[in-house]
Amino acid sequence: MSGLAWQLGTVVAITPETPRAKTFTLRLPHWQQHRAGQHYTLRLTAPDGYQAQRSYSIASPPEQTGEVAFTVELIDEGEVSGYLFEGVQLGDQLEVRGPIGGYFAWDATPQAGPLLLVAGGSGIVPLMCMLRHRQRSGLRNPTVLLYSSRTPEEVIYQQELTAMAQADPSFSLQQTFTRQLPAGWAGYQRRLDEAMLGEVLGLLPAAPQCFICGPTGLVESAASTLAGPLGLPASAIHTERFGPSGT
Repeated sequence: MSGLAWQLGTVVAITPETPRAKTFTLRLPHWQQHRAGQHYTLRLTAPDGYQAQRSYSIASPPEQTGEVAFTVELIDEGEVSGYLFEGVQLGDQLEVRGPIGGYFAWDATPQAGPLLLVAGGSGIVPLMCMLRHRQRSGLRNPTVLLYSSRTPEEVIYQQELTAMAQADPSFSLQQTFTRQLPAGWAGYQRRLDEAMLGEVLGLLPAAPQCFICGPTGLVESAASTLAGPLGLPASAIHTERFGPSGT
């Protein structure tokens, strides 16, 4: 079955991640192994025939066979995210097609070199897929995640990321907050800038492959800084962005 063919997936788990983000796990009748960083398109069809489609990055690693998980952030007045949050229950079926995409994808191979991941808000989702894939593969390539969030309660996967960093010395979790700080926070507390990106880049032993995902402004700023003043080759920088956000 082609990844471009529509199929009905059954919702087998709904996991709250933050007050405005949930992970929906679907069991698929025609599951195909994806690459970390790819996405699916989800289509809703109303009784009157009206359809709405949205693309959602895959959160689950390729090793999680038979099913696929998407972490969805509730968007104000978002018709698809609103329906998923308010109307979807366990056992419901959702129409999806995928996996789709190849440019923003990373494979955990024995030859994998240093990895720099930069996320803003829900842009963490495809990068989390990469981290889970890396963990499941047993890789210990030097890896840094720089994750920008507005407030502590908006951090998706906080407990899992913290546990991952504590268990793996080759993985460094770096976070910054732009509006509200966790109690006793002594880390970064500003938007991404050249100094911050330079510091996290310096945690890696050699020039990394870099994946950046988040709001358009954050992605463009981080990519141009890494490729400009910080000297990373443009060919090593992969970006994926979404609409306006205050992150």
